[in-house]
Amino acid sequence: MGLLNDTSTASPAAQFDPPFEVFLPPQESSPVVFNSPHSGNIYPHSFIDSSKLNSHALRRSEDALIDVLFMPVTEFGAPLLKVNFPRAYLDVNREPYELDPTMFTTPLPDYVNTSSIRVAGGLGTIPRVVSETEEIYRFPLNFDEASRRIQELYLPYHGCLQALLNKTRARFGEVLLVDCHSMPSASISTAGSIPRQRPDFVIGDRYGSTCNGNISDFLENALFDAGFSVTRNKPYAGGHITQHYGRPAHHRHAVQIEINRALYMDEQTLLPHDGFWAVQASLMDVMERLATQMPAILRPGAIAAE
Repeated sequence: MGLLNDTSTASPAAQFDPPFEVFLPPQESSPVVFNSPHSGNIYPHSFIDSSKLNSHALRRSEDALIDVLFMPVTEFGAPLLKVNFPRAYLDVNREPYELDPTMFTTPLPDYVNTSSIRVAGGLGTIPRVVSETEEIYRFPLNFDEASRRIQELYLPYHGCLQALLNKTRARFGEVLLVDCHSMPSASISTAGSIPRQRPDFVIGDRYGSTCNGNISDFLENALFDAGFSVTRNKPYAGGHITQHYGRPAHHRHAVQIEINRALYMDEQTLLPHDGFWAVQASLMDVMERLATQMPAILRPGAIAAE
């Protein structure tokens, strides 16, 4: 985790250097683009000072180490885009203006989506909570602050992701976005309930709407064959990024991968444990086949007949 000695008047973009990064392969030979939107771990002091929570508590919403886990994909000819600012500060896996009106000192503009399920849960573009229940801010925000974060961080990030996808689609005739995430090992318990253990992996394709079904089938089967437990779309079917960029009819596919954090890290310290490298090796075996065999995965019959 990084801390920045910023001031409260610094612009959002100036607090992160850079706000996001693209890691390119030596040679782009794959129609797959990998994305890690929630692994950012740079926390400006002004953000921490404005919060009720300390820096460690704020990190509970972070997909810690997911960018590290997936970094070897560049060896397979695929780029990786990673965000450096934390999800608790700004969540790019939401609509651009998906905001909770109770967080702000003044009424929000009419174009803001204030009624989504995610906003109701405190998990809008500017999140209100971490770990589903812990309030982030000491005091209400000014809408201008939210607008600056969106204008300087959210929109440039999505512009970069769109450009990566367009370039890959133009080069290969098709593109697959793999949106990389992590999940707690168990659901959060509520009054009278018992936490439910989650599978090792959840493949999300918005119930078959965001990618060719052969891609989801391949990932589910390959991960299962590697010894992992796998479910599809439950409890995570894919967020805004998967839904927004997945257009199979236009040869633009998107799939979300959620990985159980207990597989590779200590969920309390957020540090990798001894199983990290074995999980990475198994995962990268699957990702290498995905990145290098996309035509055969999409059209197995056609490839076999050639």
